[in-house]
Amino acid sequence: MYTDPRYQSTLLDGSLDNAEWFAYDTSMLSPQETTSIRLPSECEPALLERFLKAEAMALWTVRSAQQQDVPPHVYAFLRKHEEDEQKHLAQFEAMIDRQPRVRERLPSVPRQWPVLAVQIYGYESLGLEFARLLLQLRPDLASILDDEEVHVAFFEREIRRLLGGDRAEQARCSAVAWRRKLPTTVNRYLAAAVFDPFRTALAERILIVIERRFTETGLLQIQEKLARNPEIGCG
Repeated sequence: MYTDPRYQSTLLDGSLDNAEWFAYDTSMLSPQETTSIRLPSECEPALLERFLKAEAMALWTVRSAQQQDVPPHVYAFLRKHEEDEQKHLAQFEAMIDRQPRVRERLPSVPRQWPVLAVQIYGYESLGLEFARLLLQLRPDLASILDDEEVHVAFFEREIRRLLGGDRAEQARCSAVAWRRKLPTTVNRYLAAAVFDPFRTALAERILIVIERRFTETGLLQIQEKLARNPEIGCG
């Protein structure tokens, strides 16, 4: 979702000081797709409009995330991410001939890295599903889907790293909290009237795919513990 199809992404200074961190393994991504639900061409303007808003928010979020205490290799990736966001935002502005609203301040993001990682991973996963929908109507934008897969793979790797350390429970609790808000977020993304005939099926499919991704990664493991022991919680 973040790389202009015409260009390859690079760091702003043209170097990769932590090149080993950019050797993404996209094979870790499960092949579930939202494309089993076919959308008519009438949905294209609404999808492009949603991508314009999402790209703008992603750009602001990435900028805000760079101001937090994140690992050095993550900061390097976020710099690349910001460059990609800018290119994509310009692309969508040109396609629908308008610009998103201007923010006076960057959005607030979590200060703790495990919480921030879960949030970014979640929204990247959501963006991946919408990129699959967009590909149905705009095959020429296939690079957007490719880029989403790369970003999800990177943050999935970071999530697995966190789950192997002493901040695993914080990450899992953050995932449970983020998952609770997901249905409302998905419905907002599908709010355009043109999605009315497909909204219920699309929302259900997107929720299933993302929940499965979180479960396979290990983030929602705590829900199994809660089922066995209701006294365990993330308060």
